Amino acid sequence: MRRRRVRPLAPPSEFAGFRFPPEVIVLAVRWYLRYALSYRDVEELLAERGLEVDHVTIYRWVQRFTPLLVDAARPCRHRPGDRWFVDETYVKVAGRWTYLYRAVDQYGQVIDVLAGTRRDQAAARRFFTGALSHGRRPVEVTTDKAPVYPRILDELVPEACHVDAARENNRIESDHSRLKARLRPMRGLKRLRSAQTISAGHALVQNIRRGHYELGIDTDPHARLTAAFTEFTLAI
Repeated sequence: MRRRRVRPLAPPSEFAGFRFPPEVIVLAVRWYLRYALSYRDVEELLAERGLEVDHVTIYRWVQRFTPLLVDAARPCRHRPGDRWFVDETYVKVAGRWTYLYRAVDQYGQVIDVLAGTRRDQAAARRFFTGALSHGRRPVEVTTDKAPVYPRILDELVPEACHVDAARENNRIESDHSRLKARLRPMRGLKRLRSAQTISAGHALVQNIRRGHYELGIDTDPHARLTAAFTEFTLAI
């Protein structure tokens, strides 16, 4: 008896099981990451378009799909530049100030972000290990005068020139303000994981808008983000 050839099943979409179509979910996530909106603001914008979605559902969409969007975009990302600007800023999580490590290159690309409860060598090592995984080792790293950086840089990138002169880190400090403007309407985060997710999603949106991904390059810059997220809908 001849056996029938069984075709492998196609991997299910990440959107399977959700009541709303992928386009609506991705639109809500994009609005939240791009603009200084609260979850209730996004709920209201969707309601104006005849879509009744609870703000708690939008929160769950952001937490679930933002990491998937970041992963889907990774193959299209440009290599970081060779001059890095590294600094920490503060975000409030569950009523307590926590640290957010961030780095940008000389072209304004956000290289990586890391949220943590401590500002020590272990946190700095985790951050640089993750940042170095993006494909290029820097020849110059500019930081503030925090004492943890010289030892970590000597350990992980000994060939890089370390700059910690006053006012040399203005590029990353001014970039913090865009993230802070995004976080302000949220009135504080409840979990460290949320701080990491939203900061990474904000970095993704900023990098796409600045042209650091091969996504939507042929479209008008104002439509680049829309074109990129449309591609993500098909990818995940």
